[in-house]
Amino acid sequence: MSNIVRYTVRFPEPRTHYAEIEAVYPTAGRPAVELFLPVWTPGSYLIREYARHVENVRSNGVSLPKCRKNRWRAETGGAAEIRVTYRVYCHEMSVRTNWVEDGFALLCGAATFITVADAPGLAYDVQLELPAGWKASATGLDETGPHRYTAPDYDTLVDSPIYAGSPEVYPFEVDGIPHCLVNEGEEGVWDGQRSALDVERIVRRHRELWGSLPYRNKYVFLNMITEAGGGLEHRNSVCMMTSRWAMRSRRTYLNWLSLVSHEFFHAWNVKRLRPAELGPFNYETENPTTSLWFVEGITEYYGQLLVHRAGLSTREEYLEGCGSGAHDGLSGAIRTLQTTPGRLVMPIEQASYDAWIKLYRPDENTQNTSISYYVKGAVIGWLLDARIRHATGDAKSLDDLMRLAYSRFGGERGFTPGEIRAAAEQVAGVPLTEFFRHTLESTGELDYSEALEWFGLRFRPEPGSGKAWLGAHTKNEAGRLMVTRVPRGTPAYEGGLSADDEIVAIGGFRVRADELAKRLENYRPGERVSVLVARREKLMEIAVTPGAEPGNAWRLEADPRATAQQRMHLDQWLQ
Repeated sequence: MSNIVRYTVRFPEPRTHYAEIEAVYPTAGRPAVELFLPVWTPGSYLIREYARHVENVRSNGVSLPKCRKNRWRAETGGAAEIRVTYRVYCHEMSVRTNWVEDGFALLCGAATFITVADAPGLAYDVQLELPAGWKASATGLDETGPHRYTAPDYDTLVDSPIYAGSPEVYPFEVDGIPHCLVNEGEEGVWDGQRSALDVERIVRRHRELWGSLPYRNKYVFLNMITEAGGGLEHRNSVCMMTSRWAMRSRRTYLNWLSLVSHEFFHAWNVKRLRPAELGPFNYETENPTTSLWFVEGITEYYGQLLVHRAGLSTREEYLEGCGSGAHDGLSGAIRTLQTTPGRLVMPIEQASYDAWIKLYRPDENTQNTSISYYVKGAVIGWLLDARIRHATGDAKSLDDLMRLAYSRFGGERGFTPGEIRAAAEQVAGVPLTEFFRHTLESTGELDYSEALEWFGLRFRPEPGSGKAWLGAHTKNEAGRLMVTRVPRGTPAYEGGLSADDEIVAIGGFRVRADELAKRLENYRPGERVSVLVARREKLMEIAVTPGAEPGNAWRLEADPRATAQQRMHLDQWLQ
């Protein structure tokens, strides 16, 4: 009896944003089976309710009844297999959802492929039927024919996004293994050849750090140039989204290269070296872990560092950054951390555990109550790297910890938090109990002195403008000046401004939505001012005392007084 689930995926009218799936399921002789669709996808820690986009689930022309929000019950009549058809609405442009339009399709496995519940041992076959004019398909799955792919299990199927369209494809080999950059949407703007050469440099630098590549057949970089953002890692592929203009400025291109590097690092860290809680997956509920600081934060640290080590950014760009952005140098991560009030409220292990209910569901108070394990985890990675280098006289580093952890825990079992801490102590040769207690379990301020001293670095304070400053985040909403966030510790917070307030006037005079900064120039820091707001359509006056606009106290640079030995430590770290 066959144990293969066979899917045929069609796009009869891609302009309507629908994929139509025909599936043949083996029943193992059961009189009835339950079919299910995941409620989340690995790498994106949020219940996403993919079943809300599924419709017309039928077998032999009869609608299948639901038995849960994401399950359907099918009577088999004793047949060895059943044929089911359904449609999926695909119109959410992200790396964790589905998109179908006239020119291309991008399918997330968890959001697309209904399978048999409680039926281990199934393998999967996927046949794509492309619309006229579409030229190619690409995925990390094994290819067995034109647009036909197989997966040995459901985890592999879910972990392999599928693209179909008319892309530009740039193949290259590393260690004899095929790689390719698949660009959708170059539009004559994106320099595909240059980006592919730089991706290859990143792959080679990662391979140098780890010692070998963790996959054997191929690796696919799906680069959706769709004016969206984000990236999601998979075992032998990655899906990324970016703007077609990202290569037109140094800052935005470095951001993209850092995204490539970050997601590729995940081929080791999280896809194979993973917390024990993240496998086997339960696709119908949350899978919380306190270790996202390691698999995401450490990956964020290396994402930017390996771009630099690959020779794609300067030392100043890595340390100081070259503008605002998610990957704005090590300084950017430190500054983001140190200006987030929530760092004093939530320990990073708690932030990791609560990712399912906090990080991906931010609101106007998120900055005040929580911290990103990406940001703080990256900074902790730097401090741990410095601690290991200092303790061993540069004989060992965080690189050695990552290789040891991968060799020891990179199999099916996964690691526990205690095992990672013990491995770090083994590499450093000194106790790290207090280091981990302070950085991971507490909300105490991080101590940068050891890292600064070891690498011969310093923070170069950049003074603020000195102008009057409220500290509230605002937006122009159809001509209305709306408050969106009020960070703790700012004059706006102390004065009582609230998110969703509309600022109508300052000092008794109307203020336009695009003139807040200009109006505040008429006041001095410390000068009390009346702010008229509309709160749920009720006018009220709030007395606020503006402060002086702060500068940036967290810009890293090489200390001109650094010794020759400190400069050597810096070179060994960054080369």
